[in-house]
This record gives sequence, C-alpha cells and structure tokens, in this order.
Amino acid sequence: MQNISRSTWFFCIIYLIVSGVFSAVGAESEFKDTPFFSGMPNYKIIDAAEQEFTDYRFFNGKECITVEGKKQHRAYTLKENAKRSSDLQISRNYVNAVKNMGGTILFDGECSGANCAENCGYRMMIGKVIKSGNELWVEVVPFNDGGDYYLTVVVKEAMKQDVTASDMFDALNREGHIALYINFDTDKSTIKPESKPIINQIVEMMKANPGLKIGVEGHTDNVGNPKSNKILSDDRAKAVVNAIVSQGINAKRLNSVGHGQDKPIADNKTEEGRAKNRRVELVKK
Repeated sequence: MQNISRSTWFFCIIYLIVSGVFSAVGAESEFKDTPFFSGMPNYKIIDAAEQEFTDYRFFNGKECITVEGKKQHRAYTLKENAKRSSDLQISRNYVNAVKNMGGTILFDGECSGANCAENCGYRMMIGKVIKSGNELWVEVVPFNDGGDYYLTVVVKEAMKQDVTASDMFDALNREGHIALYINFDTDKSTIKPESKPIINQIVEMMKANPGLKIGVEGHTDNVGNPKSNKILSDDRAKAVVNAIVSQGINAKRLNSVGHGQDKPIADNKTEEGRAKNRRVELVKK
C-alpha cells in the first residue's frame, strides 16, 4: 500500500507541476499587445478589449476631442519580482515611441479638472500618429506609482453603412423610418465624402418612387451642450436635404428638423450607445 501511495503522490505532483507550467504559459499568451504599441518589458497584460467601432475622448490639455474608430485597450501590471518603472518613465517610453513613428504629443502631464476625459486625475500622455494612411490616437495612463498602466489606441475611422435604395424604401414601408449613419466633419454640418454614396441611394429611392415624401431628422448623443446639439442636428438635417435637392429632387417632397439629444435610441452612458445616437433618420410622410 505504501508503494502505491508513494506512486500516486509522485504522479499527482508531476501532474500539478506540468499543469501549472501550461497554465502559466496560457496566462502569458492569453493577451497580445496592440499592433501599434508593445508593452514595456517588465509588464504583462492582465486585461484586453477591442471594439470594431466606438468613440473615445482624448484630452489635449484644453478640451476633449472625440475620436471614432476601432478601439484597442490594454491593462498592464508589473511582473512578479520585476523592476518597477516610475509613472514618468512609463509615460516617456510611449512619448518616444510616438515621436519615433513621426507622431506628435498633444498632452503629457497630470490631468485635472477635465471631466470629459475618462482617466483624468492621473498622469496622462496623449499622442497622435499618421501611419500607413491611418490616423492613430493613443492614451497612456500610468498609476499605482508605476505598478500599472492603461494603453488605449483608437484607429480613427468614420462609421460605415452599406444600404441600398430598396433597403431604405422597404424599411420606410415596414417601419415608417430608418436610421442612417451619415458622417459629418466634427462639430460641423459638412457631409464627409465617404457618406456621399448614402445620399446617392436616397436620391435613387426618391426618383424611383415619385410619390414618396420624407422628413429628415438629425440626432446627436448627449455630449456637450443641449442647445448646441439641437442647432447642430438641425443644420445637419438641412445639409442632407440640400444634398438631395441638389441632385434634382423637388424640395417640396422633403422637410428637415433637428432633435439634438432628445430622442436617443441607445444608452448614452456607453460609447457604442453614443455612436448609435449620432444619426440621421428618414421618416415617411
């Protein structure tokens, strides 16, 4: 019995050691760095998240700039028994990385009083890089005296929507309205070139259905001043109407109104929700 017991214990110990080794390997390889910025040598990733399209507010020292696109977030912590870097060292490491990529530093220091910034209250480094035609925005936030830091990267991109004239017409007949994600210049009513195909599809729909009359309604998220959001949404709705009319559609078949932040369709507390709320709706009359 003693031999069996010893053998059993021996194999149990071997199993636990091997299992522990593979678990450790799995833990180390579970998360990966972003394609643009790697972690510091003495730190490991303990959390990672990616969103295909969302928004994030970057602090430039005076105000927050909302950037939309693919977001990558990493949380790093000091490896066991590794040498700790200071908050300043972590920040400067990424300052150098941004500069080596030909980028610019928008802010580097202690953030205070900027409620618009998610991680204000800590040291913060904000950088911007143009790389391979992409506009990268990066935020690095060290804390716990250099024991941990956050890295957030957003690859700026306009929200895309592929929709045809028949899709729109079917939705209007079925639901009475359709939400479109038409992209505008930041805080302006200028329609971006990538959204012109959507305008063309609206025109095509109205030409194919000469009796159709629609209302164009502008909507925003709840970031900023409600009065300013109302004005902006109204201007954007008018811009869409003008773009449609410029292609030969009778202006009497359209009207416009801006609702600002008053009619959200998603939770403004989340980044995804705010992106959905920034929309233009067509309403069948």
